[in-house]
Amino acid sequence: MKQVLVACGAGIATSTVVNNAIEELAKENGIKVDLKQIRIAEVSTYEDTADLLVTTAMTKKEYSFPVINARTFLTGIGVEDTKKQILEELLK
Repeated sequence: MKQVLVACGAGIATSTVVNNAIEELAKENGIKVDLKQIRIAEVSTYEDTADLLVTTAMTKKEYSFPVINARTFLTGIGVEDTKKQILEELLK
């Protein structure tokens, strides 16, 4: 099971949209995920356990796991490409 961090500035509004989309994507593809909806400031807490970070917040920090920019979920432009990126990481 992959642990996926879904982060935004406050860990509430925009991350909920992304969290729901990832949950649906995983379900459609038969992938079990452990979704953690958090604030971007909390990411380092999961450094040892996370497999992927999907975020609508800006981050310049390097992590030991892939980071996917999910601002497309807010604009609606490029969402399918972002979903494809997320799915590719989940399937690894």
